[in-house]
Amino acid sequence: MQMLYYPFLCLLVSIVMIEMSVASSKKQSEPGLTHHDNSYSVGVVPQFAQRKSFKIWQPILLELEKRTGLHFVLKGSSIIPAFEEQFMSGEFDFAYMNPYHFALASSRQGYIALVRDGGRSLNGVLVVRRDSSIQSVEQLSGKTIAFPAPNALGASLLIRNELENNYNISFIPKYVQTHSSVYLHVLKNITDAGGGVVQTLNSQKPSIRNNLRTIFQTRPISPHPITVHPRVPVEHRELVKKAFLDMAQSESGKKLLAKIPIKKAIATSIADYRNILSWKLEALYVP
Repeated sequence: MQMLYYPFLCLLVSIVMIEMSVASSKKQSEPGLTHHDNSYSVGVVPQFAQRKSFKIWQPILLELEKRTGLHFVLKGSSIIPAFEEQFMSGEFDFAYMNPYHFALASSRQGYIALVRDGGRSLNGVLVVRRDSSIQSVEQLSGKTIAFPAPNALGASLLIRNELENNYNISFIPKYVQTHSSVYLHVLKNITDAGGGVVQTLNSQKPSIRNNLRTIFQTRPISPHPITVHPRVPVEHRELVKKAFLDMAQSESGKKLLAKIPIKKAIATSIADYRNILSWKLEALYVP
């Protein structure tokens, strides 16, 4: 009897160990989860090249780690469509995204807005070369306009919405992945004009910024929020929110946040973004 019991016990232990291994593997493969409960993924809308985004955000995440005791891993997205796929599938625990992306992410995954810039609004801008003969929006009829991506809010959706609905202008869109690429396309005469936002235009090198001219600016909206997926425990959400707000009170913290750019960090919620849904931007949104 004892000889039969021993192999059965070994088999039972093996089955239990296999099940524990599979369960652990599944947990680690869930979107947003990493190797321990205090580690979180962070996504950032790719307004800039990945190297520049990393240079801006890595020091901020290190400061957040000091202030919260949590660990953050920056998950890069090379282009806006890839970023959209990631947040729509709930891949990020925390994410910095444009307001329309947030409206979608809130509806699809339940993302919650934590912090935004209270010192400015988001405006889309149309730029041309400084020496261009184009002086008004009406002159863009039939012209080629560069945009970062179809669903970039200020730099694409708002501009296209107003050109088509307010000015009844037909144009040729060219999607070039990032804001920085838009400005270079205009500067090199590859396109007649380009869509961006005030903040990314101002962050360009003087050799680029000073050779571009703004001919149109969209209506203002609340700027990009820092958001969190609802799977993140409430206490950790509050730690991160408080850390951002506290950072904004120190000179060193202000310098870090200004690079995002966030001039004045304030608490925010879905209420600050509901007006976007009434603008019917979904007619131009590309899933």
